[in-house]
Amino acid sequence: MRRPWLTVGLAALCVAASVPAHASAATPDATAQRAVTTAALPVVDMEATVLAAQIDPRRADNTLTPGAKSSVLAVEQALQARNLLSAQWVDGYFGTVTISAYAAYQRSLGYTGLAANGLPGTTSLTKLGQNRYTVGNPIGPGAKVQRDGQVVNARTQAMLTEAQRLLGYALVLEQGSYNPGGDPTSAGTHDGGGVVDIAVTGMTAAKRTAVARALRQVGFAAWVRSPSQGDWPWHIHATAINDTDLSSPAQHQVGDYYLGMNGLANQGPDDGPRIPIRTWEQYQRGQ
Repeated sequence: MRRPWLTVGLAALCVAASVPAHASAATPDATAQRAVTTAALPVVDMEATVLAAQIDPRRADNTLTPGAKSSVLAVEQALQARNLLSAQWVDGYFGTVTISAYAAYQRSLGYTGLAANGLPGTTSLTKLGQNRYTVGNPIGPGAKVQRDGQVVNARTQAMLTEAQRLLGYALVLEQGSYNPGGDPTSAGTHDGGGVVDIAVTGMTAAKRTAVARALRQVGFAAWVRSPSQGDWPWHIHATAINDTDLSSPAQHQVGDYYLGMNGLANQGPDDGPRIPIRTWEQYQRGQ
């Protein structure tokens, strides 16, 4: 007599025998392989990369920005893979040639204006690195907001608010950001984000210096400007380091600041209070 349990058992064995031995393990193996591949991708430090893109083009030599070489190399290799950068420029130095190549890549994505300024933004940097690297320490300017009747971005707003807290009194803007052509004397620095002019009416020399120092503490390249330097009244000019919306002239000011200059066309020595230079993100981390 055929036993039902035996029939069922034999059928199950036949089904099991018909399935390839590797089938049940294929999905876990593939998942593990993908995990290993992802883990093996290098990490591009966006903060360091953007900083190098501001400083390196202003150097008189090919000195690399500390802490940025491996990240910049990964970006340059990705640009080379897209035939946007020659092998000779894949060197960890984010100079003018790499800036131009990155701007060309941004334009290939359909970006224009500030979005194609050669400074890596989070979206473009991530797209460029697909299957090549991951992005660490992402930064961005945030939304545009109003302050003292002027337009700034959320990152700049937060920096100004913290500088005010350090000083213990309010700062008033006499010029904001995103103001293309609004002030011919600014040489285009206010065309993009991250750049403001602070009113200093009624301030003593000591107070003006104190304001410039507080702005530098939170991550601005900041200088007290006098009428003797140009066709403008006394004011404090501040450029937010690592703001990815900076116009090209503002990027140059940041680079000059790191290299000990005054941010003016004459590239004179820095005439502001000397303190350790750091970005807004470094300030927030207490670095």
